[in-house]
Amino acid sequence: MTFVKNAWKIVLLAAVGLASPSQAFGCACGCSVYFVGTRWMMITSPGTRLFFQYAYLDQNRNWSGVQRASSDLNSDKLITTSFYTLGMQYMIDRDLGLMVSVPLWDRYQSGIDDDGNAFSVRHRSIGDAKVMGMYTGFSDDMSTALSIGLKLPTGRFNETLLDRDTQIGTGTTDVLLSAYQMDQESGWGWYIQGALVSPLNERNGYKPGNDFNAAVGFHYDGLSSSFGVVPIASIVASFRGRDSGSQAEPENSGYARLFVSAGVEVVISKSIHFDLDAGLPIYSRINGNQLISPQLLNSTLSYQF
Repeated sequence: MTFVKNAWKIVLLAAVGLASPSQAFGCACGCSVYFVGTRWMMITSPGTRLFFQYAYLDQNRNWSGVQRASSDLNSDKLITTSFYTLGMQYMIDRDLGLMVSVPLWDRYQSGIDDDGNAFSVRHRSIGDAKVMGMYTGFSDDMSTALSIGLKLPTGRFNETLLDRDTQIGTGTTDVLLSAYQMDQESGWGWYIQGALVSPLNERNGYKPGNDFNAAVGFHYDGLSSSFGVVPIASIVASFRGRDSGSQAEPENSGYARLFVSAGVEVVISKSIHFDLDAGLPIYSRINGNQLISPQLLNSTLSYQF
């Protein structure tokens, strides 16, 4: 199939994202960008896939508007987070499937508390689990998929000293909606993805806004038969709106960011793949003062039954 033949599907994917306001997922400036830009999430055959994902954020720069700002303007000084996620994709048949993932967050944060005293805290906890149903029956080659599900409030959100937007859990139940389209010709392939996170409720005075991420990626499979390596490059756009509620800081939440990402998929065997990629922001527009990370790191090991 050519790009032109799949134009209606691309319009469908764009509608999925644009039909919803571009607003937040509960993490200071950047966590949900990992929802897109990773080819391992795309299903090409029936069966079961287990995956383990590790991602890392080092939020060490205060940013306001479109430029770096003085750290004196932000009571948060440093947030580093390791994300460990274990998940499973199970395709009932070529059309229907299920994905379940459970994350573990390991977060360190330092800053200045309300009394003007320096503090640091490290906390580890299970994060918010995700359950999604997948439909891949739009075409015979499973190149188009639509997923809908829930993010469940399984993560802790009452850690002392921390604001609600930097807690491991949001405390809310969120609707998850994502879609992708992929195609491949003469060794080259492309894909587009969109993912929306929209909270259904407020919890203890806090409600994150909606979060929308989109990616366009390209890969070259011509090296995989000889070297087992597939180079991948993508452009990722991430939009988060302002938080709301009595425990929120709407003036210091919400952003628009654009990343370029490069990585490789290593084909260890027919069943085992390893993906590694790094993203660099090329544009950031931040509401208020927020800590951002100068890079995004992500890796995934997957096993296909």
